[in-house]
Amino acid sequence: MLEKFGLRTYHSAGLRQFTAAAAAAALVSSCATTVTGNPTSPLSDPFNVAGMHAVGGPSGLRPNAPGASRPVSNTDGGQFDRVAAQSISDIEDFWKSNYRNTFPGEFEPVRELFSWDSEATSGTFCGMDTAELINAAFCYDDNTIGWDRGVLLPALSQARGDMAITTVLAHEYGHAIQQMASINPENVASIVREQQADCFAGVYLRWVVEGTSSRFTLNTSDGLNGVLAAMLAFRDPPRFMGERPDGSEHGSAFERVSALQNGFTSGASDCVAIDLAEIKQRRGTLPQRLPADQSGETPVSDVSVRIAIEAMSVLFPLKRQPQLTFNPSQALSCPDARPSPPASYCPATNTIVADIPGLREIGTPSKKLSGRGLQGDNTAYSALISRYMVAWQHERDGLSLNNAPAGLRTACLTGVATTKLSKSTTTPSGNTFALAAGDIDEAVAGLLTNGVVASDVNGDSVPAGFSRIDAFRAGVTGYEDYCIQRFP
Repeated sequence: MLEKFGLRTYHSAGLRQFTAAAAAAALVSSCATTVTGNPTSPLSDPFNVAGMHAVGGPSGLRPNAPGASRPVSNTDGGQFDRVAAQSISDIEDFWKSNYRNTFPGEFEPVRELFSWDSEATSGTFCGMDTAELINAAFCYDDNTIGWDRGVLLPALSQARGDMAITTVLAHEYGHAIQQMASINPENVASIVREQQADCFAGVYLRWVVEGTSSRFTLNTSDGLNGVLAAMLAFRDPPRFMGERPDGSEHGSAFERVSALQNGFTSGASDCVAIDLAEIKQRRGTLPQRLPADQSGETPVSDVSVRIAIEAMSVLFPLKRQPQLTFNPSQALSCPDARPSPPASYCPATNTIVADIPGLREIGTPSKKLSGRGLQGDNTAYSALISRYMVAWQHERDGLSLNNAPAGLRTACLTGVATTKLSKSTTTPSGNTFALAAGDIDEAVAGLLTNGVVASDVNGDSVPAGFSRIDAFRAGVTGYEDYCIQRFP
């Protein structure tokens, strides 16, 4: 049996899906300004990633890294096979030192490493023809790990450098750990296997971030952001109602990033605890299927924006409902806040400013193969909703709106709103508003690309995408008062 990283096909359609991952470098830029300062609470520290400072620095292979400790079969001896072999050697160093902390018995390395070129016309791995096999995989049948050096690894390297390759292989080694430790029954659902492997990759990446690896480094700012962007790109697309699983479900971007973050934050024991019940708990009431006749995309317009704000007024009623304007220049004249385009809130006038062209730009799925292909309508609506939640905070006494905790509090509250909006809301004008399957992934993509959802009233956001997404996740499974308590 072959466990693959996440591409659903190996022919032209699969290549198109992967190319979005290859362009995922675009997912880590941010239009929001980053903020500085010294927060007071470790629990709400915006400049902290799972107990470590959120800082820049090098990411990738160390200049003085030792060579690989494992040979690679069928290698061409090129750059990408060398990085892959060093990645596997480093991952094995980690598990040699840490396997017995969680599992009984001794760690045993996989039997063989195998490389192929998917653009070649011959070769087999795990009983499969490697022509057009653009993937990395663990083979349960013979305890081997293999990868495509022809298309997959070069594209990963171009997108995010060495750590993108290493992350994919850490996921594959997670499958080897599952088999070695006999974690799952043979018939366990594929999504359980896959998210456990994502989680194990997170455990290893934490070790790298802590500086323990002799081969790789990974910073907690743009370096870790790039790893999360890669997980987004390898998400399962939304399925349609009535569509049966094909036995290779890996999970949504939200779920895969969540699993990796759990491993990074809490360790391997949390990975073992992932089962269908735990995955369903993380999903909550979020929609999982699209009606057969719908795309899940609602074009952004002044009408749809008004309906979204009306829905928010039903779910989060305020004593003074904010006014909505479509004139971006009004954000420029706000006396007590800077603009946070494409959606802004002015406390002095209690006004939400929606720049429709700007919202449409970030909310339109790209027809070209680029990192922006992961965005969609809810990339825009979540930015708009976040400004309503800033207005919601403005009505509460004692909450600062212009610092780093306020940005993460806003992300958390937007997560609360996302869960509530997963059920259809009827507005006073008789319209309805509801999020669709896949919308949460579009919100998470926005957390990495523009940062508005996790920004304060001035549009300032913390540099660590890990922290932005973690705050949003807390709201998706939480409630308003929890967000205020966590980010006071």
